[in-house]
Amino acid sequence: MAKKNTLTDVGKKVGAALGKANREAHRQARKVSAASKVAKEELKDISKQVEELKKQLEKTAKRLKSALK
Repeated sequence: MAKKNTLTDVGKKVGAALGKANREAHRQARKVSAASKVAKEELKDISKQVEELKKQLEKTAKRLKSALK
C-alpha cells in the first residue's frame, strides 16, 4: 500500500505542476490577445490618418496646379 500512496502523491504533484503551467499559458495567451486587439485598433487609426493626409495632399496639389496656371 505504501507504494500506491507514493505513486498517488507523485501523480498529484505532476498534475498540479501541469495545471500551473497550463494556467500560466492561458494568462499569456490572453495578454497576447489583448495586445493584438490594441495593435489592430492603432493600425486602423493610423490608416485613417494616412487617408486623410492623402486627401489633403491631393487638394493641395490641385490648388497649386490652379495657382500656377
